[in-house]
Amino acid sequence: MTQLDQFLQRAEALLARVESLLPAASKVPDWNAGVAFRWRGASGQRPGYLQPVGHISKIGLSDLHNIGPQKEQIDQNTRQFVEGRPANNVLLTGARGTGKSSLIKACLNQYADRGLRLIEVDKDDLHDLQDIVELVSARPERFIVFCDDLSFEEGEGGYKALKVALDGSIAAQSDNVLIYATSNRRHLMPERLSDNSTYTHTEDGDLHPGETVEEKISLSERFGLWVTFYPFKQDDFLDIVAHWLRHFGCNDAQIAEARGDALRWALQRSSRSGRVAWQFARDYAGKAQG
Repeated sequence: MTQLDQFLQRAEALLARVESLLPAASKVPDWNAGVAFRWRGASGQRPGYLQPVGHISKIGLSDLHNIGPQKEQIDQNTRQFVEGRPANNVLLTGARGTGKSSLIKACLNQYADRGLRLIEVDKDDLHDLQDIVELVSARPERFIVFCDDLSFEEGEGGYKALKVALDGSIAAQSDNVLIYATSNRRHLMPERLSDNSTYTHTEDGDLHPGETVEEKISLSERFGLWVTFYPFKQDDFLDIVAHWLRHFGCNDAQIAEARGDALRWALQRSSRSGRVAWQFARDYAGKAQG
């Protein structure tokens, strides 16, 4: 064997090893690998691909307390979608730690056995939304594209990409894909006092938003369903604490004894959110079991 033949053989072996490490653009995802996926955006020569999520949250709809109206709206919309009926893209906004993301995960667990799947997409990868939709459009499953804790600053590219994916592309929206997004900002962008200067007034007193305000509203209004979450009252917070303490094996006496500690914990965090209640319950139950 000549030196050239040896060189070519080694080069082919090296290329084969490199190709095995890079997901090919035409590679079909393993749809049986799970019910939830993360979109890994393109990096260098590597194309974007769907990565199965090995371990997903087991939270159920019954674990979410004191958000009854919000839970009913999201559950109803998701059920319509799973059953092939018309349904809306959803924007969940409001107070932090009140169950926005958990509600979407709970819906996945509720309807996964009926074909619901979830694809989590980071804000930086929103420009790939059309590719994701094309990838799943022929599948029999129903896909929620999940954008968590979404917000934009002025001029970010993902903002326009999401607008196009929601309602701005020449291509029709796939009927097996919906977008669910959570945000602490109702309009997904910072709102400043200076925006008010762009409002115009007519002679008869009518008030019209200026271009700056129109631009900020134009994305959020493309979501067909807006669901707002509000801070919890003290009794609501304690009810959620009790639920999670019971979940972690505490008895009624321990739950009653924990009330004062739970309120002090919330005061230290300056928040009575569901997330803070869950964190306290883990801490308290862990110490009680020691």
